[in-house]
Amino acid sequence: MKPGIHPDYHEINVIMTDGTEYKTRSCYGKPGDTLRLDVDTKSHPAWTGVQRMLDTGGQVAKFNKRFAGIGTRTK
Repeated sequence: MKPGIHPDYHEINVIMTDGTEYKTRSCYGKPGDTLRLDVDTKSHPAWTGVQRMLDTGGQVAKFNKRFAGIGTRTK
C-alpha cells in the first residue's frame, strides 16, 4: 500500500436503535467518537418484516408543490 493516502482507521462506539452498544473500527470521526444509528437490522422493515405507515400522499403533494414550476416556460 502507498503511504499517506489512506484515511485514519480507528476504534469508535456504535449505539444501535435499541440502545445496545459495541465497539468497531472505522474511518468515521475521531478515535472514541460515538455513532448513533437511526436505522439498523433491529428496526428496518427489510429485516423485521413490519412496515410502518408513511404519509406518502403528503410527501407527493409536497414534492409537486416544490417542483411545480420546473419545465414550464414563461414568455
